[in-house]
Amino acid sequence: MKIALLGYGKMGKTIERLAMEKGHEVVFKSTQNASEGNLKEADVAIEFTIAEAAVENISFCFQNNIPVVSGTTGWIKRYNEVLKICEKCNGSFIYASNFSVGVNLFFNLNGYLAQLMQPWKEYIPSIEEIHHTQKKDAPSGTAISLADGIIRHSELDAWELDSKDSKKLNITALREGDVKGTHTVEYRSNIDTLSIRHEAHSRDGFALGAILAAEWLIGKKGVYNMKDVLNLK
Repeated sequence: MKIALLGYGKMGKTIERLAMEKGHEVVFKSTQNASEGNLKEADVAIEFTIAEAAVENISFCFQNNIPVVSGTTGWIKRYNEVLKICEKCNGSFIYASNFSVGVNLFFNLNGYLAQLMQPWKEYIPSIEEIHHTQKKDAPSGTAISLADGIIRHSELDAWELDSKDSKKLNITALREGDVKGTHTVEYRSNIDTLSIRHEAHSRDGFALGAILAAEWLIGKKGVYNMKDVLNLK
């Protein structure tokens, strides 16, 4: 598989290392200021850039018939716009707020737990996420995905950072050192607390999941997610 890396920071370099270990070839890589290689040689693009550049990067790949796996967060308000461009170009696309296999299993567990907790109104859900100090967006895309899974099965109408509103799901976002990503979902009552937690130990899990998604996407048309890749119902 020939890969284009759109975004060659810590994540892009981790993907390059692991992709080459798996026998894949990186034929193009780009940063905000420079690029190397030929994008049009790529079988698939893996995009980890910044929110301001993501839509343009993804659209350019669609227009050049290159499937895209995107893990950039912070641009999700324009998701429907990207889907329309993908459909117009007959493109191939996977977006995930987090490509880690463990996190995607965690998403499923979170949704199932939210269904179980739905009748028990005395338990108040909340989310805490911790990331490294260089992460620009808050809350994380992973926390937002977790929030969506909870809100879908509750009477809450939205999530909010540091919320005091009983109708909104509170998310706390902390930035500490070089934390790779820790997410905790908590249900608290006056009697007890129930929680589930995922902690990333390195970036390798995110990178391997993105490579897995890219391998899976080759030869397909349309829009997919990690549930499709991992066959999670």
